[in-house]
Formats: sequence, structure tokens, C-alpha cells
Amino acid sequence: MRAMAFDPSPRPLVFYDGDCGFCRRWVARWSARTQGRVRFLPGSDWRRRLLGISSKDMRGAMQLVEPSGRLSRGAEAAFRALTWSPRWTTRVAARLGLLPGVLQAARGVYGVIARNRTAASRVDRWLFGRSVAPREYRWVRWGFLRLMGGVYLIAFTSLGRQVLGLIGSRGIRPAKELLDTDRSGLTALERWRRLPTVFWLDASDEALVRGCRVGQGLSLAVLLGLAPRPALALLWGLYLSYASVGREFLSFQWDVLLLEMGLLSVLTAPNGLRPGLGRGGPGAFDVFLFRLLTFRLYFGSGISKWQSGDRTWRELTACRHYYETAPLPTRGGWYAHHLSSSMQRASTGAVLALEVGGPFFVFLPRRPRMLAFGAFTGLQAAIAATGNYGFFNLQSAVLGLWLLDDEALRRVLPLRRASPLAPRPGWRTAVSAALVSPLVVLGAADVFLRFERGARLSARVMRPLTWLHGCARPLRSVNRYGLFSVMTVERPEVVVEGSNDGEHWMAYPFRYKVGAVDRPPSQVAPHQPRLDWQMWFAALSAPPTWFVAFLARLLQGSPDVLGLLAGNPFQDTPPRQVRAVLYDYRMTDLSERRRTGAWWRRERLGLYVQPLSLAPGPQPSGRIPRLAWQASHGV
Repeated sequence: MRAMAFDPSPRPLVFYDGDCGFCRRWVARWSARTQGRVRFLPGSDWRRRLLGISSKDMRGAMQLVEPSGRLSRGAEAAFRALTWSPRWTTRVAARLGLLPGVLQAARGVYGVIARNRTAASRVDRWLFGRSVAPREYRWVRWGFLRLMGGVYLIAFTSLGRQVLGLIGSRGIRPAKELLDTDRSGLTALERWRRLPTVFWLDASDEALVRGCRVGQGLSLAVLLGLAPRPALALLWGLYLSYASVGREFLSFQWDVLLLEMGLLSVLTAPNGLRPGLGRGGPGAFDVFLFRLLTFRLYFGSGISKWQSGDRTWRELTACRHYYETAPLPTRGGWYAHHLSSSMQRASTGAVLALEVGGPFFVFLPRRPRMLAFGAFTGLQAAIAATGNYGFFNLQSAVLGLWLLDDEALRRVLPLRRASPLAPRPGWRTAVSAALVSPLVVLGAADVFLRFERGARLSARVMRPLTWLHGCARPLRSVNRYGLFSVMTVERPEVVVEGSNDGEHWMAYPFRYKVGAVDRPPSQVAPHQPRLDWQMWFAALSAPPTWFVAFLARLLQGSPDVLGLLAGNPFQDTPPRQVRAVLYDYRMTDLSERRRTGAWWRRERLGLYVQPLSLAPGPQPSGRIPRLAWQASHGV
């Protein structure tokens, strides 16, 4: 439909019902997005009558008059007005709204809202709040990046206490052995693509320790806001270097989550030596990527539990087993284990509902996102109180900050108003989009491929996805998440013992894992005791390669490996033999705990590894020593 040939302004004109509170709020939001390129006038304005727009049409829907004379109304008018926005993301979204099918659906929704404006106004205030100012995220970014510096500081400090015992030259899985093995037959480029690590240059013990200290220094720089982008880039590359050579000991989900969060932090950090809040805010893609990661983290955990078919989750009994079988339980977990069956079922149902349904709130308007932030933070606090998961709970809570905005933070913190945002250069937006697009594709594919329809994608679609995933895999920065999809219902524990005569055995005490029945569970997090964690995994299967190497180092008396333990029962010389015994552990009940002082009861199941000793003859220099099986005497 064409309006009268009258052009009062080179800008489009939007006429709206000035008496409608719902209309006024949305016009204010659209006006901010179009930044003066569209004029918004109440329907009582005299220009509406000159353009031939009747009062009846005006009351029914908003009207848009473009400089060409074209007249549109309702949902189409809203989308066409937004195509004049200087922000390309807004323009793209508006053009998508004009697509056939999408526009018809939008017209239906618009009609329902227009007929129920009072109710729609209440819903709008609840979803979006009373403020109509554009959402800013500079304070969110400021707080997130400093907390990321804190997470990195914890990670490198924790790793520094264990790095030599785990991957040093006399450690359980020496990094130098891995690199020497992969060095042969590969070009320098192939080596770096396969294992992206700075330790190709130097994998000595001094370099491994020095790397952790450098990581601590860079983390402090990020905490203080000093050159955040280059510092975060170096932190990401340094942590990737350790993850590439750490094998089992740096393969936990919080390790890869830290790398993924770290890479996104590099992309969104402001430039400059001391940028403060930065002149420009995070781009729309930056915010979306963090929210997509939040969605993938929680939804992946929830849907994997449901798709696993595990009976404990289907029957809502998972939490009854979880507190007793958690890798490194806490006192809070011990007491939670004794809650009533109804409480256990209710908590299991709450976890499933929160992890399967809650993530969709991430993409909803402001108020639902804030509810999701509170729920996810509460979940992480409950997990931290009942189990030791290193820095996972902290980093997950930090990631949740991206569900908030600056206005939400100002309600609880005394934050000053930021200076006006500087215009974002078009070239920077284009570069940012080019960099993050592969991450968006891989992240979305991770969600889609979890379902049957995704698994049936054609080869034409899967081939580029597979190629893209193969390129990203060595960087460990787009990952699949899904903790505790199958609940462990028993608690086998491995006790390592040494002997000099094959008859009298003494146990090696671990610092944190379950051992002596009268030792209470302890709060370890955010420290990540990596050997203690891997001991829990080892007990669930046949002895892994690293475990045999661990026994060999005990026979050798490696001080770096012994430093990972709580004590050494063989202070003078290493034992002649070592073995591993498997026990089944159960938590005592409250009355037994008060009567005996024991937190656990255990039952011996048998030998996990038969007695071993060092093989006779010369041992390989600087490598894991050769072992020999020994006949077992006694029990």
C-alpha cells in the first residue's frame, strides 16, 4: 500500500499509540537501536492525518512511512524500521523477521498482543524490567575477566605443586618422553599441529616449573587489569601447552572448559595497557558465544544423563548414590548422604529439571536469564559443598555472569556509570564475526548432534563439520560436556602398599582420596589433586598404563612422585615390592559414626595389581623403570 506523496523528512516515520505503555517502552527500545535514523511519533501527531492514516488504523497497529512513500503496519512495520539500524546484527535479525513464514507468525503474535495490551504490558515488565535503555555489558566483562584471572591463578598454582610429580622427568608420565616419541618421523609443523605446546622448545623440569610461575604472573596481570588481551592470549596458549602434554592428568572437563572460556576471553577483552572498562562494549557475537557455552555446559550435562538410559537417573535415585561415590567427597556430602529418600529423589529431580530445562532460559529476555543465573549459581554451590571438583564450580559460576547485564550488577554493587560507548568500527565487527563464526558453528553442532535427527545429517553437511572439528580438536577449545551421565553405585578404592619381605605390607597414605576409615572427608577445592582424582577412575577399571608407571616410581623412590602423597612409609630406602589392593567402601550411618568415630566401613575385594619389583639388570636412564611380577605371600 502507498501513502500520500508527502515526504516530511528523509528519515522513515513510525506512528504509534502514545497512550499505550507497552507501545511507549518498545518504541524507546527501537529508537535506541536505530540511533536516530528513524523518527518515532505518537499517533496524535498532525503528520499522521496528512499522510492519510486513519485513527482506526492507528489504534490497531503501529504505522511505518518510508521515504519512498511505502506504508507498512504492525509486525512488518517493526521489522522494516529496524532494517534502518546502523548495527548490522540488528539489520540481519530484522531481515530474517521479514522472511515468509516468519513474518506471518510475527503478525499473529502482534495481533494477540495488540488485543491484550494490558496483560502484555505486565508480561513485558516482568520479562524485560522497567528500564528501556540498551543493555550494556562492560561491567560484566570487567568482572568476568578479573575473575578469569583468579581462576587461572588457582589453576596454575594448583598445577605448580604437582607438575613435576605428574609430568616431570621423574614423574608418572614424563612430558619429555611423550614429545620425544612424537618427534620422530614428523615435521616441525606436524608436531605443532598434533601437540600445540611450547614444551617442544624445552620440556625440562625447570621449564615445567617456570611455566607455572609465568602463568601465575600473567594471571595477576589480568586480575589487575594490565594488558588483558595479550595476557589472556598467553595464558590460553600456556595452559594449552600443559594440557597437550599432561595426558590423563590434564584431561578433566574443567581443564577444557577453562581453555574454551579462555579463548572467548581473548576475543572479547579490550585493547590497551590499562583499558579499564574499555571504550567499546562486547559485541553481540561475544555475548552470544558466552551464553551458548553456558547452554552447552548445563544442557550437555542434563541431556547426557537422560540419553544414557541410566536407571538411577530414570528412577530419581542418582543422588542417593552420588554423595557416597563422589570422587573426593566432603563432610557436606557425607551428611547429605543421610538425608531421607524423599529428599534424595527431590534433589535428583531438581538437578534433571535444572540441567535439561534451565539452559533454555539463557536465550530468553532479561528476567528469566537472571533466574537462570541464580539457579545455576545455587547448583554450583550445592555441588561444591558435597564434592571436590577443583576450580570447576568457581569457573562455572564465573561463566554465568554473562547471563546478567550492567544494570543488574549495579543493583547489588556500587558501580559508577560507564562513559558513553564509542562506535564500534565496521571492520572490527567483520573481523570478530569471522573469528567467532567457526566457534558458533561447532558449538551449535555439538548440541544438534546429540539428537537422532542430528546423527542422520547428510555426508555433504557432515564433511565440512568433521573437517572443522578436526582443525579445532588440538586446541581443545570447543568441547562436549556431560558430567555424571552414568552414576557409579559402588565405591571401589585402590590402596597401594609396599613391602621389603613380601609378608608385611605398609600402605602409602594419599593426601585427599578416601583411605583410612576414621579420616573425615575434607574440603580440597579449588585445589585440584590430580593423582587422587585419577585413583578414583583407576579403581573403576583394569589398571591403566599410568598406574603401573606410578608403582614403578614408588619402587624407584622418586621424590617428585612421593611429594604427591601425604607421607612415605619407607623413609630410608624404597620398598622391594609394591602392590595394589582393592576395597569396597561404604559410608557409616550416623549412629555408627557417633559410636566408633569411623566415617567409612570397608571390605577387601582382592588384589588390584599383583606384587611388583624392579626387574634385574640395568634400567633405562631417565625413563620409567622395568618391572617384574613377584609371587604373593600372605594377605
